[in-house]
Amino acid sequence: MAAPDLMDTITSLAKRRGIVFPSSEIYGGLRSCWDYGPLGVELKRNVKQAWWRSMVQERTDIVGLDASILMSPKVWETSGHVQGFTDPLVECADCRRRFRADHITAKQCPECGGKLSEPRQFNLMFETHMGPVKEEGNLVYLRPETAQGIFVDFVTVQQSSRKKIPFGIAQQGKSFRNEITPGNFIFRTREFEQMEMEFFVEPGSDDEWLKHWIEERFRWYTDLGLRPEKLRVRKHEDDELAHYAKESHDIEYEFPFGWSELEGIANRTDFDLRAHMEASGEDLRYFDQEENNKYVPFVIEPAAGADRTTLAFLVDAYREEEAPNAKGELEKRVVLKLHKDLAPTKVAVLPLSRKDTLTPEARRIFDLLKREWMCDYDDAGSIGRRYRRQDEVGTPLCVTVDFDTLEDAAVTVRDRDTMAQERIPVEGLLAYLKERL
Repeated sequence: MAAPDLMDTITSLAKRRGIVFPSSEIYGGLRSCWDYGPLGVELKRNVKQAWWRSMVQERTDIVGLDASILMSPKVWETSGHVQGFTDPLVECADCRRRFRADHITAKQCPECGGKLSEPRQFNLMFETHMGPVKEEGNLVYLRPETAQGIFVDFVTVQQSSRKKIPFGIAQQGKSFRNEITPGNFIFRTREFEQMEMEFFVEPGSDDEWLKHWIEERFRWYTDLGLRPEKLRVRKHEDDELAHYAKESHDIEYEFPFGWSELEGIANRTDFDLRAHMEASGEDLRYFDQEENNKYVPFVIEPAAGADRTTLAFLVDAYREEEAPNAKGELEKRVVLKLHKDLAPTKVAVLPLSRKDTLTPEARRIFDLLKREWMCDYDDAGSIGRRYRRQDEVGTPLCVTVDFDTLEDAAVTVRDRDTMAQERIPVEGLLAYLKERL
């Protein structure tokens, strides 16, 4: 399947199966805004939970934070976002479409061939106003990143958690950027969710910690099933570096539309803490009790996008295979080979028939399993068609309740990837599934 066709296929599957679809669609939609449906919200939640488990739950040197989306405008003035958070914008004189100048190689409009304007800087932050009167004094911004909340709360979090350097503060949450050219489905949107961690280290140890976090974060993606050959680490050239960065690397994935960033890992030095300390007058230094001295920590930042990471897992898991149907004939099977930790539904319970004799037992088994995992109950259509429906959304295991179940108190468990089936006593079903999920 050609790469552009694969993106169209993924987008179509996502809408049809209630994973992701356009927002406000009955009114024609709003460009680059997407809603996560019943399966999509579970998939994205599982991605975020896997990140949180790896970055916070399983570590003793990282704690969590949930900072406010709205912050003092002085935060963004100090961080450089008000003056420097811009992209070069060009506009077509004929069709009036706008493009990022650094994404245009020709001097003509890529849509209609019209003349393009000279580049001008366009600030990416969304503005709004607090209070009943729209005036300059009430101007606030929707945050373009979650990191600044961590920096301004650094001292409070460090003192309340009693963490010693090196330690990190992790956060997940919505951010907003008024992108000139959003696109590629949920890869680049104006409203998106970030998974960021700021790791505070002693100056001089920052290069070593940067290397550590590049390796850790790359391994996280492969542990959850992304093919290593589809991933790479790319170091930023000097002219690419953000104003705060000493060194920066991107973990990139080969999407159907090309290699693109999943996550950035940057050495932000002491830029942010020092800037906020000078602007606020507050002492944001760390006191090292053992050495009896204070210093401004350096910061290593792994920053990932939850939406584009979800897209990468979707694309990477998509397969089209040939498999025998109930008659032994080969037919196309679409399957999402998602890692079990990411699959929206873990187990589907499928009674062979809707007859009243099977329904009570099937419902009893479903009620037993749903306490442990997100489960689906599907009794519509042939059993083969139901298997295909579950394959298409990545459900790892299906439990079929048939008429023999009423005699032998056993069910058939089918594996998504191998399509192998095994007869399991109902009494031991929970333990059997726990070993595999």
